[in-house]
Amino acid sequence: MEKARPLWANPLQFVFACISYSVGLGNVWRFPYLCQMYGGGSFLVPYVIMLIVEGMPLLYLELAVGQRMRQGSIGAWRTISPYLGGVGLASVVVSFFLSMYYNIINAWAFWYLFHSFQDPLPWSVCPLNGNRTGYDEECEKASSTQYFWYRKTLNIAPAIQDGGGVQWGQALCLVLAWLVVYLCTLRGTESTGKVVYFTALLPYCVLIIYLVRGLTLHGATNGLAYMFTPKLDQLANPKAWINAATQIFFSLGLGFGSLIAFASYNQPSTNCQKHAIIVSLINSATSIFASVVTFSIYGFKATFNYESCLNKVILLLTNSFDLEDGFLTASNLEQVKGYLASAFPGKYSEVLPQMKNCSLESELATAVQGTGLSFIVYTEAIKNMAASQLWSVLYFFMLLMLGIGSMLGNTAAILTPLTDSKVISSHLPKEAISGEEGTWFPNQPSLCFTPPPMCSILFESDLKAMTGRTLNWYWKVMWAGVSPLLIISLFVFYLSDYILTGTLQYQAWDASQLLFPIFNRYTTKLSDC
Repeated sequence: MEKARPLWANPLQFVFACISYSVGLGNVWRFPYLCQMYGGGSFLVPYVIMLIVEGMPLLYLELAVGQRMRQGSIGAWRTISPYLGGVGLASVVVSFFLSMYYNIINAWAFWYLFHSFQDPLPWSVCPLNGNRTGYDEECEKASSTQYFWYRKTLNIAPAIQDGGGVQWGQALCLVLAWLVVYLCTLRGTESTGKVVYFTALLPYCVLIIYLVRGLTLHGATNGLAYMFTPKLDQLANPKAWINAATQIFFSLGLGFGSLIAFASYNQPSTNCQKHAIIVSLINSATSIFASVVTFSIYGFKATFNYESCLNKVILLLTNSFDLEDGFLTASNLEQVKGYLASAFPGKYSEVLPQMKNCSLESELATAVQGTGLSFIVYTEAIKNMAASQLWSVLYFFMLLMLGIGSMLGNTAAILTPLTDSKVISSHLPKEAISGEEGTWFPNQPSLCFTPPPMCSILFESDLKAMTGRTLNWYWKVMWAGVSPLLIISLFVFYLSDYILTGTLQYQAWDASQLLFPIFNRYTTKLSDC
């Protein structure tokens, strides 16, 4: 049976598959947010510690399980114990829901990529109103990038009970996203092994191009200084450590069964310990590298917004007080404002409500993650760059490569146990099994994805070393004590957090109120998962 099992063409394909799966959207849009929220450079301290005590040991353990058992997650756990087959089944179910969620993001990336070829970019300006006498009021109340995302892309309803209709443009993009995934997984490792060269390497090429461009942008140093300036008081914040552990956990893709599936196609003698160290280090280094790129562009955006705010204040004061053009500048603005407030208190008090409080620090401190970072903040910065269409195409192409690479791992976690099943594989060819997965299914990722993978990893901590190599004290200590305790702590934290939160929040766009954002509430229970 082992001889009949497909194998990677070479060890490099396996490493690239793991990198392509692990290095995903979270490296680009969540890690920078965590740095921004929890102390800039000081966040690297808990992050590196969690990589050592959690990331590398558990990644090595998953690869060892898959490589020794030579099966997907269900078969591997059933081989360990007939009573643990449900653990593998749980990881398959979670990977299925995650795939539904992840490929919707890929569909959005396709949507933005296709619109990136327009001149001007459709999110760079607000559309005209109905009688074409001005800009759309809803768009002007927010911004052109927010309007394009929430109204043109999502056409989001103001309340969760309002389902809305089918958005046919986005629906076609979703079909295209599933078609691409199907073609990439059609022949198993034979086709996936070729695709991972592109999905693993091309994002780095785009990141390097963006790094060079980002460092040359006006205000990039402001963003980098904000990122690397440590706020040591955050080291005493328990949430910084919890989020560092969670980021390592999800960034490496632990507990979903994807790494077990990939490793099951290895030669039994493969040195998976070396691969675990390489993949975990590359994944973490990519997060830091992507943060440098993100904060250089974020600094440009913050500086641009700050200087635009100053120019509006200067123009307002110049017109209101009949000042000479060029007299009022950013350097003497505060001094002149003080003089005008004392010399013309009545008139200044009338103008004061129209003046915005311009602050570079507040612009830099605006924390955004997830789709808000990729589809609003980045597009806001891109629209102000020269040759904006080129940078937009590159960026959303990179998002697609990251998304497709992660989808290859998600689908492997589902398809490998199915193809391993004699009942299923005897009645359906591999191509049909791959096609059956492309089902459109609703999801609530933030509520349902966290506990099951952690449970899967917890069971792994009872395993013995299965690589045939002598293990040093580090792996034994991590597997026997530190990593299981850490996973239990994370599980208890998230469980208590869900119970204490009770009512969850979600972000919606309410056009009738012309405000952004509107936070609506809905009640949900853990049993809803």
